[in-house]
Amino acid sequence: MPVSRRCRSARAILPATVLATLLCAAPAGADDPPAGDQGLVLTMTGAGSSWSRGVRLSCPDIHRRHPHAGAACDALTWARGDLDALPGEPHTCTREYDPVTVSATGTWRGIPVNWHKEFPNACTMDSATGPVFRF
Repeated sequence: MPVSRRCRSARAILPATVLATLLCAAPAGADDPPAGDQGLVLTMTGAGSSWSRGVRLSCPDIHRRHPHAGAACDALTWARGDLDALPGEPHTCTREYDPVTVSATGTWRGIPVNWHKEFPNACTMDSATGPVFRF
């Protein structure tokens, strides 16, 4: 019996969809922070989305996800959760233009956070944000 194009398309797409679902599925609560734990998902993306990375920061970082969690939590506490007010670690940077976009979404001490900012390069981003985006 001939197979219609629609059926062939569905058969080709179905395995990929099932595979993606299985790879992304995790047991409920396997990676969730403890109840009452505030946390931020921090992301960093290079020019033209050529690269991207991210990490979840919870304070205290009981899951040890962020390599500089203690210092990042201290900086956020100092800034009262305002990422525009981070003390940073000012240092000299070149004028190279290789933009980096960073974002923080989630909650900080129960307050919703949805913050994005673009920096001319990774050095100026590190200088302005200190350990928070150092991952």
